[in-house]
Amino acid sequence: MNRFILHCDLDCFFAAVEERDNPEYIGKPIIIGADPKEGKGRGVVSTCNYEARKFGLHSAMPISLAYKRCPHGIYLHPNFENYQTASKKVMEIVNSYSDKFQQVSIDEAYLDVSEKCNNFEEVNALAEKLKYDIQTKVGITISIGCATTKSIAKIASDYNKPNGITIVEPNQTKAFLNNLDITRIPGIGKKSKVYYNKKGIKTIGDILNLTLPKMVQLFGKNGEWVWNVVNGFDTREVEEFQGDRKSISKERTFYEDTDDFQLIISKLEEINNRIHKNLIKSKIYYKTVSLKIRFEGFITYTRSKSFTHHIQDKNQVLKVIIELLNQFSSMEKKVRLIGIRLSNLEKAPSVTQTTLLSYLEA
Repeated sequence: MNRFILHCDLDCFFAAVEERDNPEYIGKPIIIGADPKEGKGRGVVSTCNYEARKFGLHSAMPISLAYKRCPHGIYLHPNFENYQTASKKVMEIVNSYSDKFQQVSIDEAYLDVSEKCNNFEEVNALAEKLKYDIQTKVGITISIGCATTKSIAKIASDYNKPNGITIVEPNQTKAFLNNLDITRIPGIGKKSKVYYNKKGIKTIGDILNLTLPKMVQLFGKNGEWVWNVVNGFDTREVEEFQGDRKSISKERTFYEDTDDFQLIISKLEEINNRIHKNLIKSKIYYKTVSLKIRFEGFITYTRSKSFTHHIQDKNQVLKVIIELLNQFSSMEKKVRLIGIRLSNLEKAPSVTQTTLLSYLEA
């Protein structure tokens, strides 16, 4: 029996919420991120809509460069509370379509509808209804890809954006993938692309034309994983939490380099609270806390501390972060960026005395 897996990906999510709430923005380039300060701003673009992308803008681009390319755009600070509210509504709708649901980010989720659909025609009808429900009830659009594996479903969801549905049946998979750039494969980015290109691999079709032993010879274990993905051998299930996820992190770039200790602490506390809001909801625990700090001149350090057991305690994390931060008290440079990473993750750990142990350690 075929598996029917959907990858649901909201279209330019942050910008879409802003357009929904401000109809006068529709048709104009919307850029969400740091204040551009007329081209002198710090930080990066968080996301932008398709109108802004026509000017070459994209996520993670320096906000100063974005302003130079599109000075007439509408630049907005992220309204995370609003985005979280919209995301929650969307995910509740998506989850209602199947018990096998996995949210992987604020704007992405997988569904396994194998028990609800008998063929791809029924899958398409379900996807159309899901798309309609989200647009009418939340006011934003979503693109959906369907295939028999998670990886190919994810590639498919990006194929017909925005507001599209792409279904890839098993006998169509190779024809669908053949001419796509290798960066369409989840996990292959710009740096990996350069390495693959040097070996003569530019399209997914180039990988499909190689044997598994040849891919392993050229690219090692990563080559084996990529070969299995494009040949439809990705057997990962749709599940609420992926145990192989390594870490959860957030960073903040200051608009101006600062040595204001209280400001740095307040931003670290803000980051810590945001991370824990998601962790508590997902029932994820961690053992290792890391501080990332970048000084003027792009000098970057990372410091970590591990607990003896998995915890979920934002006060303990903040205490550790301040201890790690104090290691840099003798530095006579201003701070440009700070970040927190929580790693060694576990879903609902078997340690039943977490709260008591956390209290005793404190």
